[in-house]
Amino acid sequence: MSDNRIEGYARALFEIARAEGTIDEVEDELFRLARTLESSDALRNALTDEKIPVARREGIVEDLLGGKATGTTVQLVSMVVAGGRGRDLPAIVDRLVQRASSAKQLEVAEVRSAVELTADQQTRLAAALANATGKQVNLKVVVDPSVLGGIVATVGDTVIDGSIRTRLDNVKGRL
Repeated sequence: MSDNRIEGYARALFEIARAEGTIDEVEDELFRLARTLESSDALRNALTDEKIPVARREGIVEDLLGGKATGTTVQLVSMVVAGGRGRDLPAIVDRLVQRASSAKQLEVAEVRSAVELTADQQTRLAAALANATGKQVNLKVVVDPSVLGGIVATVGDTVIDGSIRTRLDNVKGRL
């Protein structure tokens, strides 16, 4: 899909969530869903297969998110999937997150960690990233077992890689 369409969908989703007063929750839920879609071929195929009737794809969204996400999130994802843009959902969500962060004058900080971080760890990490980059951040944590331990943080064009996986790869390279 063209950048203009992705931007248009992101703007529409942002405006709807903002009008509903649920932008923070919707942004977080959509971000987590987008990362799940990126890591699950089966789910991505189920939501994007044109051979599956739209009603069934919307049912998959309801089964997946119903009771776990706000009604606004479920409706927005259903709208994108019904519009045949499920494949573009991660790109649309990334633009929405950028838009929401800019509205709050924050920079998106995507952090990959092998384990879920506690609220206290997230607060301390956000402060450390703000200190390291000089920018206030909107922290988005992705649980990624391939990291093995530590974290990989991306703030704009800056990547801070403190993962065990990278350290092991460096040791392998030296051997």
